[in-house]
Amino acid sequence: MGPVKAIIGGKGMAKKDKGKSKVTVYPDWCKGCGICVEFCPAKVLELSDQGKATVMREDDCIRCGFCELHCPDFAIVVRDKQPIKEDKPKTSDKKTATGKGA
Repeated sequence: MGPVKAIIGGKGMAKKDKGKSKVTVYPDWCKGCGICVEFCPAKVLELSDQGKATVMREDDCIRCGFCELHCPDFAIVVRDKQPIKEDKPKTSDKKTATGKGA
């Protein structure tokens, strides 16, 4: 097995991220070069009848980032499906100072 297949097929890719990504292709920006389609290890994208990249298997996305980084038209964005929940500020258990020095 070659080094690329070992990384893609082995434990090198973050399988835990599979199904957690929202892949968006902006068709007005896409010129249909097919770079994203040819090199996506999970085969998430295909070219449509109009020759534009289209998301076909979003749940298979492993979030490797190749499509987003290599798109010459910046037509692809990969984000979390669920917004990351921010931690709520914890209420302080500090005792409030009282007396003359407060």
